[in-house]
Parts: sequence; structure tokens; C-alpha cells
Amino acid sequence: MFKKSFVVFMSLLLVLSMLFVGCAKEEAAPEENEPAAEEAAPEEALKVGFVYVGPIGDGGWSYSHNEGRLYLEEQLGVETLYKESVPEGPEVEKVMKDMIDQGAKAIFVTSFGYMDYVVNVAEEFPEVTFMHCSGYKDAPNMNNYFGRIYEARYLSGIVAGLKTETDKIGYVAAYEIPEVIRGINAFTLGVQSVNEDATVAVRWTHTWYDPAKEKEAAKALLDEGVDVIAQHQDTAGPQQAAEERGAFSIGYHTDMKDTAPNAYMTAPIWDWGPYYTEQVEKIINGEWTNEPFWGGMENGVVKLAQLTENAPEDAQAAVDEATQAMKDGSLSVFAGPIYDQEGNIMVEEGTEMSDGDMLSMGWFVKGVEGKIE
Repeated sequence: MFKKSFVVFMSLLLVLSMLFVGCAKEEAAPEENEPAAEEAAPEEALKVGFVYVGPIGDGGWSYSHNEGRLYLEEQLGVETLYKESVPEGPEVEKVMKDMIDQGAKAIFVTSFGYMDYVVNVAEEFPEVTFMHCSGYKDAPNMNNYFGRIYEARYLSGIVAGLKTETDKIGYVAAYEIPEVIRGINAFTLGVQSVNEDATVAVRWTHTWYDPAKEKEAAKALLDEGVDVIAQHQDTAGPQQAAEERGAFSIGYHTDMKDTAPNAYMTAPIWDWGPYYTEQVEKIINGEWTNEPFWGGMENGVVKLAQLTENAPEDAQAAVDEATQAMKDGSLSVFAGPIYDQEGNIMVEEGTEMSDGDMLSMGWFVKGVEGKIE
């Protein structure tokens, strides 16, 4: 009886064990069409947007930024988006939001008039990084960046001051904002460093990009007797006006020698690519901060383009000397004494303007002919 009971007990135990194992296997089996183990999603590649105030074919400002975008793609292999000819108004907010909808996690916005709109969108999208060119406002996810182009403008002023025979130089300028005023003043100080008798006449266009209007402004200056044209505009229109009249020119943004080969001497130019690459690398590595950037000759962001055969023979040596002095710190463009148009001392001898004063500059130096309207 005991033996029989033992056999029954062991048989029952075996059945229960098989049932338990079967249940365990059934619980462990995945449901139909469900992966056995969830795989970690690959990290999404960074997509970068660029907003331009003019067309990328302008040969100037927007072209230089787009060259920086292409350099970024080449260096890091990131995907980029861009929108050209975006007005400096509320429309830019929609452009940025459209880029975000397309997956952009970083956006470079490249004109002063976009500033307040970038602040608005940055507040709405804290997970996106915004970088605004030539402004002064920031946010936790927004910085501002620019280059000390006034240094290269000073150098181009040396070339113009040595070239002019009438001692009258024309300057076609976009808007009466500190950036443009600062550039005119730096150029004039460069002119005066080699030619105390020369003056710089300013003609405002109130546009960044309008080839015809820029060209007409240059013609008006040429009618007044200037023999060298400089500019703070986005196209080569002023250069072409100079060439048509047999005058000479200083370009801006990019090397414009091909657009006016018989007039063009040199230009203050931009090289944005390395900066864009550095910032995107920092974003990818989680090292980006909203620290503002204002780089100069020492950073390579701003340069003076190679002088052409139209430049005076002694210009290269003078430019080289001034460039070296800037790099070693012995030459500061806005070091005193500096006087305004009315002869008032604005920067005392032995002192130099602070970055804050330069960024808010609203007066012309002695030697500039024109009004800040």
C-alpha cells in the first residue's frame, strides 16, 4: 500500500512540475509580432538650420554665411537646412518654427533685425539652440556672435587713403546702426593714419540688399568727386559703379575682384566656417554655452582679402605692419585720442573704447562727411 501510494505521489509531483515549467515557458514567450528584447533607439543626428536676409548668390553677406554652412557640412557631415531672403520682421519666426518642425535642433540666424524674434522663439523652444549674428541679446539657449570686422575695415582704409588722388572717398552704407557706424569710423581712422587730408563721404541706402539702389548711391558719390568707393552693402553694385566711372573700390564680405576687376583693390571679408563647426561640435558634445563671441584678426573670423594690382604699390607693406600690430596688441583701432565730427574729444589719449561703447556707437569720427539720420 505504501509503495503504491508512493508511486502515485511521485507521478502527481512529476505532472505538477511539468505544468509549472510549461506555464513558465508560456509566460516568458513573447507575444506574436513583438520583439524578444527592446533595442535602444539610435541617437538622432543633429540637424542645423540657417536663416539668411539676402539670397545666397548675393556675392556678399549671405554668400559668406552660406560658405560657412557648406564648410560645416564638409567638416562634420551634419544635415543642414537654409532659407534665403527672409525679411527682418515677424516672418522669421515662422521660418524658424518650420525648421524646428523639420527636425532642426540648432539654428543660426544671420542678421541684426532678427534679434527680438529669435528671443521669442528661443523662449518657446528651450530644447533648441539658437545663435544670432550681430545682435546683443541672449537667453539660456541663445547666444550672439560677430566678428571685429572693424579691424579689417581699418586696414582697407589704409589702402584707400594711399590710393585716393582727390582726397575724397565715398562710402555706401546700409543703415544707421552701431555696426555700420563703427565700420565707417574704423575705415576713416585707417584712411587718416596714412592721409590726414582725406575725407569720407557717406551715402545711406536703407537696405541691405538692393543692387540697383546701392549702385545709384555710389554714382551719386562719384558725381561729387570721390575717386574711391567703399561700402557696407551686400552686393557688388558700388564696385561696378566705380569700375564704370574709372574709379577704384573697396569691397565687403567676400573677395569681389571678379565683379569689378579694374576697380577692386581689396575687401574686409568673413570666414564663418570654423566658428560654425566649433559651435556645432560643442552642441553635439554637450559643451555649448550661451557665451557671446566677438572674434577678430587673431581668430581668423575676419580678414583683409589679398590686395590686387589696382592697390597702390606701398599699400601691402603698410597693411602688413598694421596687421602685425593688431595681432600683437600694439595697435587698437579705437585708441585715443579720437575726436567726433564737431571736434569734441570722444576717446582720451592713453585710453581706448570698451566693447560696450563700440557696440553702442552712435557718432562719427572727425573726417566723416554725413549725418546719422
